[in-house]
Parts: sequence; structure tokens; C-alpha cells
Amino acid sequence: MLSNFVAGLPKAELHVHHVGSASPRIVSELAERHPGTVPSDPGLLRDFFAFRDFAHFIEVYLAVVDLVRTPEDVRYLTYEIARELHEGQSVRYAELTCTPYTSVLPDDPDRGMPIEAYTEAIEDARLAAERDFGLVLRWIYDVPGESGVPAADATLGFALDHRPEGLVAFGLGGPEIGVPRDWFVPHFKAARAAGLRSVPHAGETTGPETIWTSLRDLGAERIGHGTSAAADPELLAHLAEHRIPLEVCPSSNVATRAVASLAEHPLPTFVEAGVVVTINSDDPPMFGTTLNREYEIAADLLGLDESGLVDLALAGVDASFAPDDVKSRLRAEIASYAASAC
Repeated sequence: MLSNFVAGLPKAELHVHHVGSASPRIVSELAERHPGTVPSDPGLLRDFFAFRDFAHFIEVYLAVVDLVRTPEDVRYLTYEIARELHEGQSVRYAELTCTPYTSVLPDDPDRGMPIEAYTEAIEDARLAAERDFGLVLRWIYDVPGESGVPAADATLGFALDHRPEGLVAFGLGGPEIGVPRDWFVPHFKAARAAGLRSVPHAGETTGPETIWTSLRDLGAERIGHGTSAAADPELLAHLAEHRIPLEVCPSSNVATRAVASLAEHPLPTFVEAGVVVTINSDDPPMFGTTLNREYEIAADLLGLDESGLVDLALAGVDASFAPDDVKSRLRAEIASYAASAC
């Protein structure tokens, strides 16, 4: 069965959020540590994660963020996410999008933790994950758009002045409506000058112009989601010509109402236009999915067989910011797996 092939296929995950990857098991543990608005009963969490729209998703997401209050919470969350990526998902490399601003809370130091403690926690978990699971983790530091320019100022400082060894990129997430990408031009310029790659979210809940702005003003090297690119043939041609990948997350787009249904998802349009696509899970437990499931959805939308799925996995490796030796090792592992499965 194709699902069995997908389950064993070695993969790279490029668009997956740190807190958003907290499974019901992890959220339950954190909710027991910090009783409050989030239920600790895994059964009740299903209803809690039933999103009405993108704004409600942000509201629920921030409630889970509030459960990550101590360095011990950060370390536990990170290591357990790594365990779940490894077990059953066959993820060998992941770029985890972290939002240190919401844990450090510069404007509320009584509730936040020092950036040094946050950095130590994620790095300790990263090293342990590679040792215990063979999973290579790298970090994308993400600006929460809903917190505006002050959050960007702080996140840039975290990235440049307290840079963890695993940090590879600088991102921008959260709401797009009312949060113009061009607010953050100086921050992305400084991050890129320091050797970080540019990976903003764009075109998830706004039109193609947000993607154009991200490319033109933020120097985007990959686009998070990019759903609305399908409405602009010129943009699709530009993405294809310049080999700028889209980080596609089908189930997420349906859950947040960025698209009406999987049947209407623009993934086939992207592929037909020659755009490089990678398949990712975004906030998988919150959207009731896994990376395996997203590959199965892509196979259905694109009519892929095992060979096509291998090509998708290789595209994820090629679009990653992994070191060359990690890329080579993962390409070889994918090829070996494909040969043995035939």
C-alpha cells in the first residue's frame, strides 16, 4: 500500500512549528504542569483544536504557547517533538520554526525566561535528538507578526546576539492581514547579512502581492504556504524560473480556511506551472495530521506513485538548508529505500 511506503520513506520537514507540533500527549503534560484554560484531557483537546477560522487558530495557538513557561518546558517540548517526528514519520531532518519572543516575553520579564535559558534548552534537546534518534534538527527564528515591529526587533537580537548553533534561518509568521511584510525589511536585511536564510510566510490569507513583497523586499528564498500564488500566472512563472520553493501544507490550509477543501487546493496548479514544492505539516497535531498524511494527500492530488513520492522527498532535501553532508546522506538513504521497496 502507498501509505506503508510513505511511512517508511525518509523525509525532510521544512515547515513545522515548534509549539504547533505539541501533540495531545505533550499538551496534556504541559497543561497538568500549568492548569488553566487548556484542558489536560486528551479527549477534550480534540474539541479545543476545532478551528473556526485563522483568527481562532491564532487564539488557540497562543493558549498553547502560554503553557511553555520554563526552560524545562522548552526542553521537554522540543525533545518530545523530535521523538514523534522520528517514530512513525521517518523524518531524518527538520527545520523547526521557533518563536522565542513568546517565551522570553521582553515586555513581561516576570513571566518570561531569559533568552540564554531558552537557547540552552533547545540546543540541549537538539543534541539529544540527534544522539538518541538520529534526527538532525535546525532552527528558524520566527517573528510573530501579530506583535509587530517590537517583536521583530527582539527576535533579531535573539538571532544575532544569542545565536544558537542550530539556527539557519529567519522567518515571519502569524496574521498577514494588517501586518505588511515591508514593516520587517530592516530585520530581514540584517539577518541575511549575518548569514541567515529568509523564509517568511506569505500568501496564506492574503493575495499574491504579499508574496511579491516577500520576494522583493525580504529576499525570501522559500515561501511559507504561498497559497494565493495560484491566482497570479506571472508570479508562478517567476517562482518556477528562479526555483523558489513553496512550503505547501495542505491540511493546514483547509483547517485555517485558506482554501475551502482539499479538492480545491492549488498544489496541482503549482506543479503544472513548474514551481518547486515541498510537502510539510505546519502544526500537525492541531490540524489532526502528520507529515505522512500530507504526503498521502499530495499523492492523491497529484496522482503520484511511489516514484513521484520519492521525488517529493528529494525536493524537500534539496530545498532545505541542511549541511551538504546531511543532504548527501539523506539523498542516499531515500534512494536506498526506494530501491529496496521496488
